Amino acid sequence: MKKYNSVLKYIFIAAASLFVTVGCVHDDKYDQPNLDGYDCADKQGTAMPFADVKAKFQNNTVYTFPKDETPNNEADDLYMVGYVSSTDETGNVYKTIYIQDALANPTHGFTISVDMVSSYTKFPQGSKVFVKLNGLSVGTYGGVVQLGVKTGAESAANGVSRIPEKLVPNTIFRSCTTRGEVIPKVLTLAELKNNENLIGCLVQLNEVEFDSKALCSNFAPNGQTVDRGIGQGWNESSSAYVSTAVVRNSGFASFANQTLPAGKGTLKGIYSKFQSGSNTTYQFYINKVADLDMEGGPLDANGKDKHFPRLDKIQENPCRFSATNLTAKTVSDIKQLAGSLAPNGLVQITGDFYLKAQITANDETGNLFKYLYVEDATGGIKVNINKADLFLDGRFKVGKDLNIKLKGLYIRNVAGELQIGSNDSSSAIAYRIKEEDVYKSLFDSNAPARTVVATERSISQLTTADVGRWIKIRDLEFINGDLGKTYADGSALSNRTLEDCSGKTITLRTSGRAIFGIKAASAIEVAGGKGDVYAVLSVFNGTYQLWITQLTDLNLTNPRCDGSVYTPIPLLYGDDFAAGGFSSDWTVVNKVGPNQFWGTSNQGNGTNYYAMMNGNAGGAGNNFANEDWLISKAVSLVGKSKGVVTFTTDVRYAGNALQVFATDNYTGDVATTNWTALPANLDTNSNAFGDWVSSGNVDLSAFLGKNVRIAFKYTSTTSAAATWEIDDFKIKGQ
Repeated sequence: MKKYNSVLKYIFIAAASLFVTVGCVHDDKYDQPNLDGYDCADKQGTAMPFADVKAKFQNNTVYTFPKDETPNNEADDLYMVGYVSSTDETGNVYKTIYIQDALANPTHGFTISVDMVSSYTKFPQGSKVFVKLNGLSVGTYGGVVQLGVKTGAESAANGVSRIPEKLVPNTIFRSCTTRGEVIPKVLTLAELKNNENLIGCLVQLNEVEFDSKALCSNFAPNGQTVDRGIGQGWNESSSAYVSTAVVRNSGFASFANQTLPAGKGTLKGIYSKFQSGSNTTYQFYINKVADLDMEGGPLDANGKDKHFPRLDKIQENPCRFSATNLTAKTVSDIKQLAGSLAPNGLVQITGDFYLKAQITANDETGNLFKYLYVEDATGGIKVNINKADLFLDGRFKVGKDLNIKLKGLYIRNVAGELQIGSNDSSSAIAYRIKEEDVYKSLFDSNAPARTVVATERSISQLTTADVGRWIKIRDLEFINGDLGKTYADGSALSNRTLEDCSGKTITLRTSGRAIFGIKAASAIEVAGGKGDVYAVLSVFNGTYQLWITQLTDLNLTNPRCDGSVYTPIPLLYGDDFAAGGFSSDWTVVNKVGPNQFWGTSNQGNGTNYYAMMNGNAGGAGNNFANEDWLISKAVSLVGKSKGVVTFTTDVRYAGNALQVFATDNYTGDVATTNWTALPANLDTNSNAFGDWVSSGNVDLSAFLGKNVRIAFKYTSTTSAAATWEIDDFKIKGQ
């Protein structure tokens, strides 16, 4: 065992002197951290090899080292001795200190989880450090063994928590020796995947490049952490990389908004991985952009960028748009290129054309999916792209100008709406531009975003020339039949109807994917007032439709056309069955059939339980004749002038429709009770789960002044047994 001499230095610094100004950093020229005044210590004790520390984590069980029972006897302490391989100076490494067992040619690395930021000011890259193991715990996260502390509050039994910042000075000690330079270990991706002992080490990959799917995008969007694929080696026969991994980038990094380098070259980063079940993703954390040599720099002897051509045969930097030898086209020109295109027809654009247009709508709230709308002075058009979360890409921010190289793209007539895309039929009916081809056609103008100006129209003024435009329509309101409904039903696309004060109507299309959809955390009812609506205009088989991008596009705060002020009806009783099982508020009755009853389930819904009844015992031909009732407790409508019930339903498989009843005189026997059928809106799509449908406000006027119960009656036969699900049950009154 190695022993280390102790050199203790204690220098106290007034806290008032530690003011640090943090600003935006746009390059990698950083001052060396000033370590004057920070304690350093070369500790005595027993040095424990990295491999031995890692081996303490056995059988997926956290190991905690014995606490230091003799704090004044340093010789009894256990230490890991290593060199800091990371730096959090750019913000890409967060609350983690990576160390390795040697400055050059390391054999092991380690991950230390600390609850502190700007650790580089005390433990700069290359520092020799002594990590006191006494009281620390060895656990795992994402399959990576790491050091931390065990508090009992961890979400996983095999996990550890970050070392509290106040404990770090008594746990990690910077040596008083001069810092050294960490020499990255040069390996291939294939070699690294067979040597996980190097996780936590600074490594270097040569002849590596970012995958074409990531080309021309930023390292990371603001505030988001994303993975950007990298590849090494190229298989000509399969046109694919021999080995792949990801570079994990933080949206809080100082270089987050910089464009990824587009060529092939050298990457230095901290080696790591993330494991979920049987899936393992190997990943790298960049310390600073200067650790990438994949674009620019001195030209080669032929005057070309040495980083091109790439492994995937891209010959030059594809992210630099030039209009040279291209002819500018307008949106109107593009639509004319389609001629008399029949519905579902495709026509390829073969000329050397480009379009410069402003992005008016993207997918930030999820109401739009895998497409954008762009617009110029002549009109607007939809651009289909086979990639989710487009809004995270700096090119596709609302208000930005986008340059589109049109040659090779296609115009398609989708139910009367002309759209830009590809001929890739694998992307369903949208014929979207492939993700790996985005860099070929869509270019950031690099100009600041501008305010999107809406074209004002009334419903009666709309024409096909407005399709694709961002428009404004004044004085609209939701029809009475939509009041009480949420903006969207489940994961499906839903229609809501807006009307003006003359009674003219237009459809509002909403998606259950939207953050304001029915199963989203922020699901809310449609606004009940009148006002201005901002939206993209589309058309489907001759019917105009509006698509909003966020709820603030609906400014429905004024009194309705009849002068009334709509107030959402207060909740009297509600149950979303969140805890699973039925409380005493519900009565379950099995009138006909085998031992099958209403119950609750969360299948396909994570932790969100719902009521469910199914008359099938498993498999075709295993249906039973059933009559089963689910009856709510009595809710008082005494003194109320208005009463409604709302809920959501989801149906799967063929079978009888669910029936909904109300009563004010439940006898305890469903056969002798007088039931009133309620005309609720129910799910009708029996082909799929997940398309939850809102009932809307189902009128309970007949029960005002009384105590009302709501009942759901399920029936099935031996030939057909549907599965019915109910959620978000509410009785409201005022």
